[in-house]
Amino acid sequence: MASKEKMSKKSANGFAQRLGPGLITGAADDDPSGIATYSQAGSQFRFGLVWTLLLTTPLMIGIQMLSARIGWVTQQGLGANIALMCPRWLTVLLVGLLVVANTINIAADIGAMADASRLLLGGPQSLYVVAFGAVCIAGQLYFSYERTVRVLKWLTLALFSYVAVILSVHVPWRQALLETVQPWAYFPKDMSAGDYASMVVAVLGTTISPYLFFWQASQEAEDNRRRPEAAALRTHPAYAAEHLSRIKQDTNVGMLFSNAVALCIVVATAVTLNHPGPNTIQTSAQAAEALRPVAGDFAFALFALGIIGTGLLAVPVLAGSAAYAVSEAFGWKAGLSRGFDDARGFYVIIIAATALGALMSIFELDPMKALVWSAIVNGVISVPIMVVMMWIGQSSTLMGDLTMSTRHRVFGWAATGVMAIAVAVMLVSCSFHS
Repeated sequence: MASKEKMSKKSANGFAQRLGPGLITGAADDDPSGIATYSQAGSQFRFGLVWTLLLTTPLMIGIQMLSARIGWVTQQGLGANIALMCPRWLTVLLVGLLVVANTINIAADIGAMADASRLLLGGPQSLYVVAFGAVCIAGQLYFSYERTVRVLKWLTLALFSYVAVILSVHVPWRQALLETVQPWAYFPKDMSAGDYASMVVAVLGTTISPYLFFWQASQEAEDNRRRPEAAALRTHPAYAAEHLSRIKQDTNVGMLFSNAVALCIVVATAVTLNHPGPNTIQTSAQAAEALRPVAGDFAFALFALGIIGTGLLAVPVLAGSAAYAVSEAFGWKAGLSRGFDDARGFYVIIIAATALGALMSIFELDPMKALVWSAIVNGVISVPIMVVMMWIGQSSTLMGDLTMSTRHRVFGWAATGVMAIAVAVMLVSCSFHS
């Protein structure tokens, strides 16, 4: 019996050690901005948008697996690989827009964390904004790479609060299934087809975001650089197969976890916040506050704590992915495993993006406008970045014998096509509303 328990514990530890960039990337996707979008989807359309999460899960797995594969095989982040494939002006444009989108997203996330803290503890919002900004900067400046990854892994547990919210409310599962399969039959009378299409685009854009591509590729490359002895083994078929299997497992777990949590948020808000009349849920903090009278203090506290936990996870990923992209595109030294003196430009980008985001929050940046602009910029750059990623994945010059499989190509191009359609719908919708 003791030996069985020992083997079980060893197996669990081995599984946990195989999880890293994929798990953190997936969890970071459910940031406070994403929570706000999923809350809007549930509160406005009940279960009518659950199908979007089911659709994006395999597509998200495919494109994130590709980004991880690129980072591991080439031993360079996505920014460096894009610079090899694209003209200089296009690389600078894509990376510049990514930094802009990430900074706006950081502002929205820090503002959401501050709002959630104010709801739980009281006090001035600006104080929480400064505190969260300082914590996020200090964590990346003073923690070692190993400790940073360990902390980010532990912060993924914050997402289980949304699973707990589901368990604390009554969910009509039969109705949820019917509305998921036939959303048109249960379409809210006070919502137009345009509103529905816009929310579909928002969910797709929130779920498949460019900063996730850059982060996971760079983390795989960083792990490689920290183990120089592995470089000689990388071309060995057995070694490559084992590590690509680890990437697949890590990415599958991370993306399934991410979309399962998103599903919990949509279902929880559909059950508790969908009601006749105008719906004013625009931020994750408003969703948490609205839960209190209908689902109780326990659900409210869990939702609010989840916002803080996921924000602390997502802001370093947003700032870090921007810093990796800029540093790689310009050939600077980059990496959380390097010290400040060894990678000044990299850390300056992290500090600047986080500080500017916090400053925007102090001056009360409109959270809805921040989300809209972030979605528009992410939408504009996601498709060309995904196209270039597919070129890289199929390039024997860059990938050698480890180019992507046919099945992987199908999922990658499908994800790119879905995002292209989503961006087209978003741009048409914006032109009609302007």
